[in-house]
Amino acid sequence: MTKLSRYAYFNRDVSWLAFNFRVLEEARSTDITVSERIRFLSIYSSNLIEFYSVRVAEYRQAATNNIQIEDVQDPLSTLAQINHIVSEQMQEADDILYSQISESLERQGVRLHLGEMPQNETHRQFMRDYFESEIIPYLQPLVLSKATRIFLRNDRPYFAIKMYSKEDKRDGVDPKPYYALVKLPIHDFPRFVQLPDIGDGLHHIVFLDDIIHLSVHTLFPGYDINGIWCMKVARDADLALLPYAGQNLVDRVRHSSARRNTGAESSFYVDSAIAPDLLKYLEEMFSFSSSETVQVGHYLSLNQLDQFPSNLLKEDRAERRQPLHPKRLQIKMPLLDIIKQRDQILHFPYQSFDYVIRFLSEAAIDPKVKEIKITLYRVCNNSAIVNALIAAAAHNQKQVTAFVELKARFDEHNNLEIGEMLKQSGVRVIYSLPKLKVHAKIAMVIREESDGSDMTYAYLSTGNFNEKTAEIYTDHGLFTADREITGELHELFNYLEDQSKLPRLKNLFVSQFNMVYELRRLIQTEIAKVNMGKEGYILLKMNGMQNHMLIDMLYEASLAGVKVDLIIRGVSCLVPEQPYSQNITVRRIIDRYLEHGRIWVFGKGDDAKMYLTSSDWLNRNVERRIELAFPIKDRDIQNEIQKLLDLQLRDNVKARILNKMLKGMKPVVGQQQLPIRAQDMIFDELTATNGK
Repeated sequence: MTKLSRYAYFNRDVSWLAFNFRVLEEARSTDITVSERIRFLSIYSSNLIEFYSVRVAEYRQAATNNIQIEDVQDPLSTLAQINHIVSEQMQEADDILYSQISESLERQGVRLHLGEMPQNETHRQFMRDYFESEIIPYLQPLVLSKATRIFLRNDRPYFAIKMYSKEDKRDGVDPKPYYALVKLPIHDFPRFVQLPDIGDGLHHIVFLDDIIHLSVHTLFPGYDINGIWCMKVARDADLALLPYAGQNLVDRVRHSSARRNTGAESSFYVDSAIAPDLLKYLEEMFSFSSSETVQVGHYLSLNQLDQFPSNLLKEDRAERRQPLHPKRLQIKMPLLDIIKQRDQILHFPYQSFDYVIRFLSEAAIDPKVKEIKITLYRVCNNSAIVNALIAAAAHNQKQVTAFVELKARFDEHNNLEIGEMLKQSGVRVIYSLPKLKVHAKIAMVIREESDGSDMTYAYLSTGNFNEKTAEIYTDHGLFTADREITGELHELFNYLEDQSKLPRLKNLFVSQFNMVYELRRLIQTEIAKVNMGKEGYILLKMNGMQNHMLIDMLYEASLAGVKVDLIIRGVSCLVPEQPYSQNITVRRIIDRYLEHGRIWVFGKGDDAKMYLTSSDWLNRNVERRIELAFPIKDRDIQNEIQKLLDLQLRDNVKARILNKMLKGMKPVVGQQQLPIRAQDMIFDELTATNGK
């Protein structure tokens, strides 16, 4: 296929903003509860904070230092485009909060005061008393001048204040404006404060911001305040963790993670209503250009909406379905013996993560188990997984090896602490690989069988060993004792322990070794089917698709007549509705659970090849990570997963089909067609087959 122009690919970050806007759309959705809508608005804001702290920070550094960003021609132009898109989205977020959610809250008996102070004197006196008795000690008012030196905390809202001197007015001096800052102590107090009951049948809630806003004038007794607006900066939160001379990676993590909140400024957020002269003054003081300034609404850091007291809502509790416990795994038999009989699959959060914990806990106390090996990328605090590894090594003298990835963004310090705790318990800990992140999610248990031979049992997953995220992320985990798969897992673990031992792979696909080659082979097989007059088909479900080389393979397949279905939750750089992509459909599903499972299917029916994987098709997955894709050999398991995929392809409630303008369009629903919400129906499907 001839090389395509750069216009054949969406910009990675503009595409990500389209994904985050889809999250924002859920906050507008009327088919979910108010508390869920508030949660989606919080997620939207939280996503945006991380985006600016990592991706936008890279653009600013590139523009400042004349550094090239992958797939980006002009960083400054793209940065301006990003900020324009975000400003428009934030206006939408404000409308959702002010108009839609606030009205829904009122119907539920809760009044959230937004942008207007409560007028009831009982409420106002409570706010003044709360300010004086609780908040004042945490405030640091500062009148700005050219000599001022201040470090703005990362993602911490400040009040930017314009005011005039009372003394100037008395002396008849032509008044000049003074500017001041007050940091809002949002991490020291609840962001939402409930006001006293006044007998009107409503619960009254105010932002902490407004309590401070009402009385902030008392901090500046010599001035008349002209206006108060919110502002904050986002700082570069990405850590450069490549070791340098004289310092190993562990020391580097300790040093760098402690400085995460002191990184260079990446963006400047201000209330869009701010006085122009104050905005100009602040931009000059903190060295921001207008292209780096994002104009937003009155309230910042709306990720803290997750603190909203939803327990006050009358009838807004979304029914939370409990994870299923498949009967096939409930029989009174050790889990390893069940796995020995045949492969077992689990689908989270529909089914319980307890079996993964049980897999390692039983191995920890089984006297026949000799060795346990595992990769840890993200684990939760007080992890049952980690406790099982400690029990195996410290109390039962098993040989335990844990590969702990120190370069997992935002989990570097947590993983370092976990690694040190495992070490102290006798676990052999290996930290990271030079220039590569190990993102594969795998565990092995080696047990001596009754005939004296050793047998390996494995768990391979699309998601992390994290029981907390397993409650809200959709993922898939396979238990297997298949000798071909476990044999190659031994090869992979040998490589992680010693990079001179290159793995020999046939069943498993591992990035940096054979993954791209095998993907090309599978895609070419589907093209060959079409050339022989047969049907070619590819179904890929992932979190992101960016890599141009892999996208080109799909364009080639589409041009050949292969039908391609993509379910991509996040970044999707493939451009649909083009001559070279006319056989490709891109879906995005955003719902109560985060779609995180990654599945690749090539072909249909008995000829289908299915793989579960830790890998997306972002550049980092292909170029800078150790990722794993593993085959589903059991035909029943393959059919089970295919049923779940078919439900997602039929979703006409939460699915959106991407067009050439990066817009997500609702699937067309016929008059006789029933609404299909895939996540609900997957729960129903797995409930109905729970005994199988």
